[in-house]
Amino acid sequence: MTRAELHEAAGKAPAVTLGFWIIKVLATTFGETAGDTVSMSLNLGYLVGTAIFLTVLLVLVTAQILAKRFHPFVYWATIVASTTAGTTMADYATRSLGIGYPGGSILLLTLVIASLWAWRLAVGRIETDTVNTPKAEVFYWITITFSQTLGTALGDWTAGTGGLGYLGAALIFVVMLGAVAALYAWSGVSRIILFWIAFILTRPLGAAVGDFLDKPLDHGGLALSRPVASAVLAAAIVVLILVLPQRPGQHPTRASTS
Repeated sequence: MTRAELHEAAGKAPAVTLGFWIIKVLATTFGETAGDTVSMSLNLGYLVGTAIFLTVLLVLVTAQILAKRFHPFVYWATIVASTTAGTTMADYATRSLGIGYPGGSILLLTLVIASLWAWRLAVGRIETDTVNTPKAEVFYWITITFSQTLGTALGDWTAGTGGLGYLGAALIFVVMLGAVAALYAWSGVSRIILFWIAFILTRPLGAAVGDFLDKPLDHGGLALSRPVASAVLAAAIVVLILVLPQRPGQHPTRASTS
């Protein structure tokens, strides 16, 4: 394959590997603690927090779209922005608007499905590794933001249901992710469907772990400082981006062509 063909085949999203999912879970946990830091610890509220994080997200998505190739730190900064925005948006929808966790989860699931459907109609296919056109990138980041917001609502809903608590909720999502991994390894279920299911499920896992770290003791948490927890998680993410292999995803049919 020529250099030009390799460039065309490569996307601006990373290859979906085990390292991808490890960083994703840490990013979603960071999103929970950082989002709560702004909206709760700084007392700015969910609406102001959403405005702040959405502004940052729009700037980073624009940078991601304008980039000519895959940049790990730009990509993961955009993921972090989407998950922090998702935290405050979900909290605003479920608490401030008063529609509750069931209503918020149904609304957000509808938005995720609608985004994927519109993506398929506009582009003709839905790729997760190879995202290298502005139109596909716009749908990619819209779907990611909706899925991050849905995951937050699901995590909070599960933790508050039946006395499960944050660790109980986290365990449920770990088991569900294990089932998705088994389907990926031993079934013919669409890889695109499994990717988005896993992407959504890692968010409530991170939400439950993040809440366990920073919520008060009488609410089942460890009452750790939100800013400190966020700083530690951010440092871990940076280290893993540097240590774990970061390469752009490639269209499988193109990548296998010599």
